[in-house]
Amino acid sequence: MLYMDLARVYKALESTTKRLEKTEILAELFRSVEGELLPAVTILMLGRVFPTWSSEELGVGIKLLMKAISTVVGVSVEEIEDEIREQGDIGLASEKLFSRKAQTTFFSKPLTVELVYSKLRALASISGERAQSRKIDILLEILSQAKPLEAKYITRTVLEELRVGVAEGIIRDAISGAFGVDPALVERAHMLTNDLGMVALVARDEGEEGLKKLNLEPGRPVKPMLAQLADSIESAVQELGRAFCETKYDGVRVQIHRKSGEILIFTRRLENITLAVPDIVEMVEEALPDTDYIFEGEIIVKIDGRPASFQYILQRVRRKYDIDRLKVEVPLSLYVFDVLYHERPLIDEPLIKRRSILESVISEIPGKVEASHMVDVGPDNVEDAVNLFNESIREGHEGIMIKDVMAPYIPGIRGKKMLKFKAEPETLDLVVVGGTYGRGKRAHLVGSYLLAARDEDTGELMTVAHVATGLDDQTLQELSDRMEELIIERKGRKLWVKPEIVLEVAYSEIVKSPEYESGYSLRFPVVKRIRDDLSPEDVDTVSRIRSIFGESE
Repeated sequence: MLYMDLARVYKALESTTKRLEKTEILAELFRSVEGELLPAVTILMLGRVFPTWSSEELGVGIKLLMKAISTVVGVSVEEIEDEIREQGDIGLASEKLFSRKAQTTFFSKPLTVELVYSKLRALASISGERAQSRKIDILLEILSQAKPLEAKYITRTVLEELRVGVAEGIIRDAISGAFGVDPALVERAHMLTNDLGMVALVARDEGEEGLKKLNLEPGRPVKPMLAQLADSIESAVQELGRAFCETKYDGVRVQIHRKSGEILIFTRRLENITLAVPDIVEMVEEALPDTDYIFEGEIIVKIDGRPASFQYILQRVRRKYDIDRLKVEVPLSLYVFDVLYHERPLIDEPLIKRRSILESVISEIPGKVEASHMVDVGPDNVEDAVNLFNESIREGHEGIMIKDVMAPYIPGIRGKKMLKFKAEPETLDLVVVGGTYGRGKRAHLVGSYLLAARDEDTGELMTVAHVATGLDDQTLQELSDRMEELIIERKGRKLWVKPEIVLEVAYSEIVKSPEYESGYSLRFPVVKRIRDDLSPEDVDTVSRIRSIFGESE
């Protein structure tokens, strides 16, 4: 399949904002793909070359990419930077620069999807000595054969910034339409595998019967089930009738997988952190059974018997070096609260059964690995939930979770089967897309951050607020340094960055505002913390902001 055919599809997708039109364009594309190429094409439509749960990364930043473009096009890096500032996007800048390219390779062959996909995947396997020059060689091999429109989307894909308004929901609908399968089966298959490429291939080759066979597997993480905010403990218990209430721990939510004797630990953003937490691996080898499984829990740090700041935990899960020293300085504990797989998939079983299985197989290690502190509550003993909440707050935790005992586990879904009640007001998780440098002594620091929420239909990021309070000088310096590595465009004191940094933000209220793309703004926003355990795909949606606004009217 020619890559130019794919580029034309990207262009068609980019030219419409209508969900149905995008879905039909993709369905037609999926029907036209032959052989084993379909999974690759499906993932490329999301602007990625690996499934979301894969730990593999291309490892190419904008500076390295500009160096490759400079060599191919024959202009300086400074000229490329000027063009990116002018166009506001590396893809548009590449298209314009490649249209002016003075020379083309004499024996240039048309690019194929297979070649581009395989070469991009090869970037992830390069490390060690001369890694950057070897990566540039691969980029040159692709880009030297690229036509302007192809260069536009290749460069965007390298930076995982495709910008064609396609999110997972549209891909799922397109798979359903392309191969005439029930959209609910496609959604469930994706929910259980987290791999739309696999889902597309099975839908095409095996139809609905094949989709029904796809299921949870240890070693392949799934998105976590999400909670809504409870108005009160009493109203939540009254609505559910019977609930398991458990301490809400302020840590890093993890999935612990065991497959064929190997233990893997993933964060809620599906990042593999196994090597960063060898002490947790050692603990679960002792505390959890010697079978294939998937458990869910929360890793926290305790100092002098009390939970430490969330930032302490991030020191551990983000570090690749000095692990042995940090094991002593930043000791970890694990609270296990759910089991998704134990010898077989369990997510369709009610929570009451999953909890029973969890308690029957865990061998607790006090202070290291324990089942979450839980009470069984109904309308007649709601005071037990209130007591647990007060106890949890006294011990330094966030609050409590309130869970429907008859609910299955639903990956990636936020619903009323699982609620949370916290001591502090609800916050929003938003991604940084830009900022403004300070003045005077703070001219070298980004003092104000432009934040965005996600449009759940298109996956596009929509601005919602600027935040300039809640960060100390040390954190400002750290964030400013990270922003420098992510810059896409700079104009005067303002800069726009690749969306990677997620901030948890408190606010006084949500108001309507034409100033921001979402149509809403936050009054008196304050940064609560940096959420490096979340990815841009995990941030709050515009529809959630709209819902909160509607509830406050």
